[in-house]
Amino acid sequence: MPVSPPRAEHTDRSPVRLGALVPLTRPGWTAAGRHLLAGLDLAVREVNDGGGIDGRPLELVVRDTAADPERAAAAVAELAALDVAAVAGEYHSMVARAAAARAAALGLPFLCSSAVLDALTDAPTRWVARLAPAQSRGWRVYADFLIGAGLDRIAVAAQPGVYWASGARVLRDHLAPRGGTLLALDANALTPGALCDALAGHGATALLLLTGHPEPAVPLVEAVRGDRRLAQILIGAPAGQPEFAAWERALGGEGAAIPFLRYLPERLGPLGERVGKALGERLGQVPSFVAFEGWDTIAVLAAAMRSHGTDRAAIAVSWPHVAIEGTRGPIRFSRTPGIEVWQWAWPPIQVVDRDPADPRRFRVLHTG
Repeated sequence: MPVSPPRAEHTDRSPVRLGALVPLTRPGWTAAGRHLLAGLDLAVREVNDGGGIDGRPLELVVRDTAADPERAAAAVAELAALDVAAVAGEYHSMVARAAAARAAALGLPFLCSSAVLDALTDAPTRWVARLAPAQSRGWRVYADFLIGAGLDRIAVAAQPGVYWASGARVLRDHLAPRGGTLLALDANALTPGALCDALAGHGATALLLLTGHPEPAVPLVEAVRGDRRLAQILIGAPAGQPEFAAWERALGGEGAAIPFLRYLPERLGPLGERVGKALGERLGQVPSFVAFEGWDTIAVLAAAMRSHGTDRAAIAVSWPHVAIEGTRGPIRFSRTPGIEVWQWAWPPIQVVDRDPADPRRFRVLHTG
């Protein structure tokens, strides 16, 4: 088990540094990165306005991962050398997985904000905790929504990748005992027209986009929406592509009525309302659940350091003892079967879509 190197005792008012991993450039999902960073930064400012950590201000040291696992792992090593107390953030699952492995090897606490892949690490580790729900839980909720809506012939247009393959497996395993079937279509190999032909020939009742955004998700939506044979098919995007404003800008009304997963309660409490308003002012738009995840991440780390100190090993010890009110409900961490990191079990989960009457608004279709 890795041991944190000795760290200098701080008797002055020097900052407590926290590393932040965020996708800010392509091919990373930059809209998610912007929202995540807004939440992280707002919470840091609020902690500092409240006196910091025992009088020491927090300082966020941001590194752009650009959805590159190797770049993220290198950033973790760099941040460790810069004497950060912990690392936080990241949105992309495979990037977070690489970051988690490097952080655990270095004895550096990592609180993952948004990545959902169940296998965030290969073995149990005390160094890593996660706020986002595991993919197996969220995507089972999505499968329940499909079955409840009477949709049992499901096609998935998937790109290669561990995250997409894992999601398809969760859906298949959950649908099969309930009479649902899943047809896998290669989103890279099929043209939008050929994919429409396959959907029509199969008699699919739903198409799920397990793909990147805007390519190839946007052209696929446009093709299906324009095909009269598929007028009754539901398009879904469990990974959350329609959450961000770029989706509505690219597709307008064609991007409405496409259900996706969102990790918010049906109604925010007073804290969530206050933070949501502040995030909206920073972002110039309605904050996504990712922005709330960012704020909650810093709130957890601040609570851990106030109760256990800023030493890396002390922060890692604190995970099972943290109990705070987050923007989306009470946050506590536990060991969850099948999950090798400390896990918040569980954040609220919704299936949501954009309202066809006003694509800038969201409708809650299902909760889990």
